[in-house]
Amino acid sequence: MLNSCLDEHIILAEKMRNILPEIQNAANLSITALNNGKKILLCGNGGSAADAQHIAAELSGRFQRDRQALSAISLTTDTSALTAIANDYGFDYIFSRQVDALAVDGDILIAISTSGNSKNTINAIYNAKQKGCKIITLTGKDGGHMCSMGDTNIIIPSNVTARIQEMHIMSGHMICAIIDNNF
Repeated sequence: MLNSCLDEHIILAEKMRNILPEIQNAANLSITALNNGKKILLCGNGGSAADAQHIAAELSGRFQRDRQALSAISLTTDTSALTAIANDYGFDYIFSRQVDALAVDGDILIAISTSGNSKNTINAIYNAKQKGCKIITLTGKDGGHMCSMGDTNIIIPSNVTARIQEMHIMSGHMICAIIDNNF
């Protein structure tokens, strides 16, 4: 079983070469926004929530080298906002209400969902587009509904959730590395 998991990971990592242009485009969109004094908002559920937090921390803290702190925030971390919004409006709106409160024209929303069909990330994308934000999606499988909404879409070519999540964090790290080299 262990060899099978590792083999799946290695095969999928090799396929990532085919989506390097999308990863580069995501980094370029992010650099442009950050250079213009804008911020990066991130959201996702479960493991994707952890990825959103991880990537935000790499940007606001540091990734591989010392550089200025960059404006990035995960919409998955404020438990008071999450629970109040879920209680008052429903779970489908936990991210979109925060986008309404925080996003401005020119910001970036990175929406992460292994299926590409999470209703709360789709709602966040819709509201972010209404605010004039650029959208980066990280999905898997066939990209789901989210891939029709992104300015750039990083679609991991797998149906296995664990492998998709592994490549999402690899993609996030690649984006952070490119950003690091520009600041």
